[in-house]
Amino acid sequence: MLEMMGKAARAASYQLSTLSTAQKNQVLLTIASRLEEESAVILEANALDVATARENGMGEALLDRLTLTPERLKGIADDVRQVCRLADPVGQLIDGGLLDSGLRIERRRVPLGVVGVIYEARPNVTVDVASLCLKTGNAVILRGGKETCKTNAATVSVIQNALALHGIPAGAIQAIDNPDRQLVAEMLKMDRYIDMLIPRGGAGLHKLCREQSTIPVITGGIGVCHLFVDETMETEAALEVIVNAKKQRPSACNSLETLLIHENIMAEFLPRFCQRMSREGISLHADENIIAELRRYQADVLPVAAGEYDDEWLSLDLNVKAVASLDDAVAHIREHGTQHSDGILSRSLKNAQDFINKVDSSAVYVNASTRFTDGAQFGLGAEVAVSTQKLHARGPMGLEALTTYKWVAWGEDTLRK
Repeated sequence: MLEMMGKAARAASYQLSTLSTAQKNQVLLTIASRLEEESAVILEANALDVATARENGMGEALLDRLTLTPERLKGIADDVRQVCRLADPVGQLIDGGLLDSGLRIERRRVPLGVVGVIYEARPNVTVDVASLCLKTGNAVILRGGKETCKTNAATVSVIQNALALHGIPAGAIQAIDNPDRQLVAEMLKMDRYIDMLIPRGGAGLHKLCREQSTIPVITGGIGVCHLFVDETMETEAALEVIVNAKKQRPSACNSLETLLIHENIMAEFLPRFCQRMSREGISLHADENIIAELRRYQADVLPVAAGEYDDEWLSLDLNVKAVASLDDAVAHIREHGTQHSDGILSRSLKNAQDFINKVDSSAVYVNASTRFTDGAQFGLGAEVAVSTQKLHARGPMGLEALTTYKWVAWGEDTLRK
């Protein structure tokens, strides 16, 4: 089965690579319209997936990621339309010039070819990836988790019907609908057909792909995100950012997991901080250097258990730690962070610049919520992933991250001497 899918994807990629920007945009607009027209079918399939997941004991954070609503589905369709409005990178001249040999050389952006994506309880990924790959002339093979099986099948069927209206083969967007985990192992070896693999899931999935794939892998999306409140920051302004970073959507990979507080502001900051966190329903976890102080204002603060600084809560839980300096905050982030999204809340330009220079994350924030690490929020359109690697792409991966380049050399019967 996978061999046939691989061949179909490779063949479709050749056709996609020759489409004009206008042609690709027309396909995307049709997909967006059909998603809305067929929303009842998709939502019915999603409801069945959610019911099964709940029966199987799926946690609330993952259930939230799995669930589609009419509003979320409309947002997904609107994201597809947003991709239409973005500049098409394919064919873009990166650089070039005339060489001493007489050759006129150019570096042009071209599609990667075939992209493979493995993801878990995230049905929006199906459309996000499909739209970005189509815009960049790439075919894609999707392997969602068993939790999204019915949703993905319904969504891909709608997309493939839209492709057919424009004479594009179904091989351009395909989904593996068999939940057998052995198929993941086989997919990881499909380097003959797949040019880049993107896992979107937990640490176990990323580890599996890094260790077993014969295809180049882009990893990321695991966000142990931090905010550091330094000694110059006003309490009320800091609390607004903290609440947004933690509560706006706690199940997202860019939500706040650990708050670092400069010890010099604890006396002023902690009473109002605890009052606000209690009001927002945010549970606190703290280590020995601050837990006694926190319990003066909020009795139910829990001690941080081993490893909790290194994992995503993806819930209304927040680690809290006091630090003696900016360098101590940076040291904690270096030890426990995942190079996803980290920020400083400060009124000192020097402190902000020091933090930017010392924190090696894919997105670094000054006086802003970490929740902005997202392709649409960064103006890239729907993202294919958030990469925490340093090669090829980093941070939210938009259109350019789904291209590579080729050298084109123009001569006039030019010979090498």
